[in-house]
Amino acid sequence: MEAEAVSISVSTTMGGFNGLLRLTGCVKNYDWGRNGKESCVARLYGLNTGGKIYEDQPYAEFWMGTHDSGPSYVVEEGRRTTNGFANGGEREKLTLQDWIEKNPSVLGQTVLHKWGTHLPFLFKVLSVAKALSIQAHPDKDLATLLHKEQPLVYKDDNHKPEMALALTEFEALCGFTSLEELKVIVQTVPEIVEVVGDAPAKRVLDLNEDDGEEKVKLVLRKLFTEMMSANKDVITEVIAKLISRLHIKNKAGQLTDKEQLVLRLEKQYPTDVGVLAAFLFNYVKLNPGEALYLGANEPHAYVYGECVECMATSDNVVRAGLTPKHRDVTTLCSMLTYRQRYPEILQGTKLNPFTMRYLPPFDEFEVDRCILPQQSTVVFPSSSGPSIFVVMGGEGTMTTSAEETVAEGDVLFAPANTNITIATSSGLHLYRAGVNSRFF
Repeated sequence: MEAEAVSISVSTTMGGFNGLLRLTGCVKNYDWGRNGKESCVARLYGLNTGGKIYEDQPYAEFWMGTHDSGPSYVVEEGRRTTNGFANGGEREKLTLQDWIEKNPSVLGQTVLHKWGTHLPFLFKVLSVAKALSIQAHPDKDLATLLHKEQPLVYKDDNHKPEMALALTEFEALCGFTSLEELKVIVQTVPEIVEVVGDAPAKRVLDLNEDDGEEKVKLVLRKLFTEMMSANKDVITEVIAKLISRLHIKNKAGQLTDKEQLVLRLEKQYPTDVGVLAAFLFNYVKLNPGEALYLGANEPHAYVYGECVECMATSDNVVRAGLTPKHRDVTTLCSMLTYRQRYPEILQGTKLNPFTMRYLPPFDEFEVDRCILPQQSTVVFPSSSGPSIFVVMGGEGTMTTSAEETVAEGDVLFAPANTNITIATSSGLHLYRAGVNSRFF
């Protein structure tokens, strides 16, 4: 069903600019994405740019922001229809970053003082068909070092805290399991002991709650590093034993959720050490409207589903499993915090009956989820920093003074100090990313 138009009007006093700035986003066709029109990313990309969708091609990520690896462009003229740009409209070949540098006041003085003319957040939509790599994002100091040493691999010098807000049921591996669960894993997954040896496994079993946190981290680090550094032939042989054992166990209907996940991962990434490493991580399932956030140096892997994602403006990823891409096992194993805790699941804070705000403990970003039913109105009060909106569906109006008509797939930049009233007759669904309101 095609989305109906959304009418928007806004005003701002920033730099003489009056209105929302229409943007085109960037699509990433990583092989873990969903194919064709099954992908929310593909639908947004097609509607946003008028680009052709290929049913046999994966559409993984839709980027909205200023990062050099996938910049958004300013749309100067024309109105987008469901078939692309109407009335001869054209995209001015001007990136959002270039436009901000020409109009720095749109960021607001507080943001300018902290980050200069750089938009501090990167906004994305993800469509995940198979697991992403086991990975972590470096802190600022490590990012600076990695970028200096390997600029072709680590393409910027920024850290990358991030948050994923589920659009559908969403699965992820996130952080290391508790000590209690780790002991159970060592006792019930003999393939792990076969890879790492008896000594690291015994050290895990000898730990108790009285041992200090640092001792537990050292033991876990040794176990994880031994596993991730193991010989490829050893891993291939051990995973074959693991999968054979789990298939036998499955016939008896005795598999745990994590064992079922391991079978899925092995089909996606045969003989990959990440299949075995999955046992060591928390297996998290989000419902739509729930979110999790990830700080620097925390291991994770998104497994399945679709989400809105927001992060500091960076594309730095250190990978070590479940991927055909470049692996940097030494860096990953040395950088992790090795904290053992289940991630906090954010339910959002209700701003009004229709809008939930998700506030991670990072200055760079927050996300609002707005779902308006028929015949309703809501106000997005002005923020001291900039915002990016993505329209996911519906029809309505967003009003201050000037008008801009949009539909599903449109992406719009709102300068700081922009007040927007949203009304709808038949329903509207959108997301907003902005600088964390606790920062101001």
